[in-house]
Amino acid sequence: MIKKSIFSLAILFVLFSSVLAQSDKDEESGNGGFRKDKLFTGGNITLQFGNQVTTLGVSPYFGYSITKWLDAAVALNFNYTSQRDNVVFDDKIRQTVYGPGAFIRVFPLRFLFAQAQYEFNFIKLKYIPAANSGYQKETLSLDAHSLLVGGGYAGGRERSNSFYYLCVLWDVGQSKNSPYKDSYNRTVPIIRAGYNIALFQGRR
Repeated sequence: MIKKSIFSLAILFVLFSSVLAQSDKDEESGNGGFRKDKLFTGGNITLQFGNQVTTLGVSPYFGYSITKWLDAAVALNFNYTSQRDNVVFDDKIRQTVYGPGAFIRVFPLRFLFAQAQYEFNFIKLKYIPAANSGYQKETLSLDAHSLLVGGGYAGGRERSNSFYYLCVLWDVGQSKNSPYKDSYNRTVPIIRAGYNIALFQGRR
């Protein structure tokens, strides 16, 4: 599963790099090509509240506006997850999750977007048993791949390339170790809010 996940992430990165490389060729041939004013950076915070699970996290990213309606970026991910009642009542799980990812955003309207994001996360997990449950404390190292899909609102994008956004995503991947699923392996909404910062550019 690790090899498959890394391969999928590599494919996304290669596709993203190919777009930039092609843009360079276009610029050299006088067809516009790569433009540094299309570069952007930013980040978001993650808030996830579901059945017996809470996640808090941050995710910085760096990307390129391929067209006025299509953005692509690579990202880093860090999340802390607290979960209870996993095996028996009142037991707890504490997770630290980190890893690389990549996403695309499609803007059918200037203030609305659909997003698809792939993440490959490394997970450090600590199990804390309930009192008198008979279970023992345990620490594990896991990994998981996630495919997050959803949509959101971009505020201020109609005025400039720097804008704030709010989106809701769901993990539609099949990994049982996903940090975005509850103790019953059910997908719960992932709420992300952040700010997109334009680099070297003014208005679109």
